[in-house]
Amino acid sequence: MNVSPGIFWLCALLPIAVPAGGIAAEATPLETVEKSAGDWLKVRAETSRLETEWNTQHELLGSMAHALTERAQTLELKLNYLRAKTAKDREELANLEAANQTAAARLQSIEGQLKATGTQLIRLRPSLPPRLSSALELPYKSLAQPGIALGDRLQFTMTVLNRSLQFNRTIVCENEALDVGDSEGARQLEVIYWGLGHGYALDHARGKAWFGTPGAKGEWQWEEVTNASSRLAKLIGIYYGKEEPEFVEMPGRLKNQAIATPNE
Repeated sequence: MNVSPGIFWLCALLPIAVPAGGIAAEATPLETVEKSAGDWLKVRAETSRLETEWNTQHELLGSMAHALTERAQTLELKLNYLRAKTAKDREELANLEAANQTAAARLQSIEGQLKATGTQLIRLRPSLPPRLSSALELPYKSLAQPGIALGDRLQFTMTVLNRSLQFNRTIVCENEALDVGDSEGARQLEVIYWGLGHGYALDHARGKAWFGTPGAKGEWQWEEVTNASSRLAKLIGIYYGKEEPEFVEMPGRLKNQAIATPNE
């Protein structure tokens, strides 16, 4: 059968035209390959960029690490040099620190001893002669304060001790407002102290004399001595240079026992 060329080509194109719609809806293997190749090129480009950046950063970090290592070595050398150079100074500082600790311990011990001494001085105050006790009012009041500084405590303690020692080595005779424990109360008497151990008080107007000494309970006490006022007046006159020096018998006390004197 004879078919015209135009009809043949039409027939030949019909089978191809039918699946053309399916090719447009689904990607062909070639397009898939092209897409995969494009993605691979992108990944490869990013990988290459990252590798280049890594190499650059690696070199920079390597240089920095090398520089830091050299600096650390230099500093270590300087440190060793300074250690060797300051070894003597550090030894002296250690010795000074040990000495400071020893001194601090000694100061603490001294402070404890001063507190104990101050407590004992306060306890012994009632046994002091009244004149001395009144003169030491301020140091005693300061010693009784709990928060007093160590230097001040030492100063007041030494003041009490030195004044007491000085008083004990001298004879003191002066007029004094004194309460000897009788009904008349405090009045001006002429008093002479023989150190810290005993003293005598004289009332010229009434012709009375008293003997003073620390009592059995530790407090200073006065007791009247009969027939002793004239001898006491003579003794005071000798002290002031108004009488010729001579031995004058006056009462005393040994082991808290009064020693009687001859009657006038």
